[in-house]
Amino acid sequence: MISRMEVLETNQMIQESNLDVRTITMGINLMDCADPDINKFNENIYNKITTLAKDLVAVGDELAKQYGVPVVNKRISVTPIAIAAAGCKTDSYVSIAQTLDRAAQAVGVNFIGGFSALVHKGCTK
Repeated sequence: MISRMEVLETNQMIQESNLDVRTITMGINLMDCADPDINKFNENIYNKITTLAKDLVAVGDELAKQYGVPVVNKRISVTPIAIAAAGCKTDSYVSIAQTLDRAAQAVGVNFIGGFSALVHKGCTK
């Protein structure tokens, strides 16, 4: 149970110390989007992100309003693309980066992360 003193202390931190929630992040697994056709892969990831994260910004804003604590950034983190796209028959992942960017813009998030590779065990082609 939250005490009255804790509520007052939190309100004071919000007003005087600019307390906020820096970030909320939704993690999305893209492994089931895999396809050898890069265009189909792009379509799959765009559809999955825009479907699952369609309400992320609205929910973050609602939580901020409900609790009176600003949520500064709304983000999405996806499976590292080097893993999710490993089966694609392509020489370039540029279209995937563009698709991620389009999906992020469509749902209104501040940041989408995952255009990355896990290189601590060596690099993939």
